[in-house]
Amino acid sequence: QVQLVESGGGLVQPGGSLRLSCVASGFPLRLYDMSWVRQAPGKERELVAEVTSAGLSTTYTDSLKGRLTISRDNAKNTLFLQMRSLSPEDSAVYYCNALRVITTTQGEHNDEYWGQGTQVTVSS
Repeated sequence: QVQLVESGGGLVQPGGSLRLSCVASGFPLRLYDMSWVRQAPGKERELVAEVTSAGLSTTYTDSLKGRLTISRDNAKNTLFLQMRSLSPEDSAVYYCNALRVITTTQGEHNDEYWGQGTQVTVSS
């Protein structure tokens, strides 16, 4: 059974830090590009950070650069997101996503999985 299970969210004061984790099972995480996506109430989902399958390249949304570090441990099938200097605007549900583009003789298709999310609330 394919699963992505996020953890590490919670209530944190402004300026604080959190480390989110996402544990994968049922599929070979090492073959998938991974990302963190967040969604605040009343807003669209926003890509936060991405990391390639081998962990050699990372990308961050401009507004969050310098405050986030995305990393992965393929041996432990786990994705991480270290967040620093949090503000109330960072409050959202954070989801992890796994994506692999599969090419066959019929063309390309995406193999994609989502976790159920972990709530991050930044408030004093």
